[in-house]
Amino acid sequence: MKRTIKDFDLEGKKVIIRCDLNVPMEDNIITDDTRIVASLRTIKYALRNNAKVILLSHLGKIKKEEDKAKNSLYPVSIKLSEYLNKDVLFSPETHGQNLTTMAKNLEKGQVLLIENTRYEDIPDKKESNCDDDLSKYWASLGEIFINDAYGSCHRNHASVTGIPKYLPSGIGFLVEKELQKIDNILDSKTHPFVAVLGGKKVDDKITLIESLVQQSDKLIIGGAMSFTFLKAKGYNTGNSIISTEHLDFAKNMLDKYSNKIVLPIDFITETEVKDIEEFSSNDIGYDIGPKTIKLFEKELEGAKRVILNGPMGLFEDKRYSKGTSRIFKYLDKNKIKTVIGGGDSAFAVNSLGFADSFYHVSTGGGATMKYLENRSLVGIEAIEDKKEVNYE
Repeated sequence: MKRTIKDFDLEGKKVIIRCDLNVPMEDNIITDDTRIVASLRTIKYALRNNAKVILLSHLGKIKKEEDKAKNSLYPVSIKLSEYLNKDVLFSPETHGQNLTTMAKNLEKGQVLLIENTRYEDIPDKKESNCDDDLSKYWASLGEIFINDAYGSCHRNHASVTGIPKYLPSGIGFLVEKELQKIDNILDSKTHPFVAVLGGKKVDDKITLIESLVQQSDKLIIGGAMSFTFLKAKGYNTGNSIISTEHLDFAKNMLDKYSNKIVLPIDFITETEVKDIEEFSSNDIGYDIGPKTIKLFEKELEGAKRVILNGPMGLFEDKRYSKGTSRIFKYLDKNKIKTVIGGGDSAFAVNSLGFADSFYHVSTGGGATMKYLENRSLVGIEAIEDKKEVNYE
């Protein structure tokens, strides 16, 4: 059991909260503030307890110097000010005397947001490589570290795993909720337990597939990743996405778990609905077809708990959103206890109108996948257990 923010006396303390404020933006305008809203409970709790709050987060990918301008957290500081009904101080620097002074001069009830932690990846990848000097510096700005960035808990970064080496640490309400909800589904003894996987690639879900196929009663595979399994069964999959290097893996899974794995039988192509047996060399499947929807619904019938990670098709295009939408609708209508993985899955839930339909919609894509694989995340392991710790 990890320490939580409630285990600390925050009165007058400088509390560093690692948040996940990695929101989508277009021309520096926030297009979806879901992650900001999800961070508010922990921030507000610290403020109610008279803490001096310092916020850290990454935003986007910083590969070169030019990436910085379009990935600044400044617009997030404005949005946070609106939600908190108070000015949020902003440091355009991620290290240096100006930032040190801003942190030192913070008063009770004030909030300081530091610029994108990944600015430190130019030029030496100090954030992503968990640079020890950077970790020590950030830790020096505060007195307590709280990790509430569930979506980053699978990353061994300075702002995630480095800082808690040097400060008393705990988890925030968002991280606590994520772990509790997922653990509740995985630890439940109710059956049938059905896992539904989709999305583009098999590559990053190998370990997840191996884990869930053993835990679940059925493993439904849709989306583009299903074509690798169909190819392994000998079907002509046309020009659909195939992970050729994982065909042997798919074949082994199908041979070993033929009674568990359920694959699509028809697809929506650009011009028509086709059974998989009818695919020509030029066909591409963009969504599961009506026969597959009925098949998947039948396999979900009577399910007591479901984990879903990945859409059934190219849902961003309305022509290919029906498969994903129908599966969501079936789970919602039948009140099946469902955890939705983050990333594309959460985006699909929100964009297709199912935001309030499920037991839990995770805020972390990669983190949820990693946690489902082996029930462990480096960002959580770095946090202290609930026991007395002496700091020298």
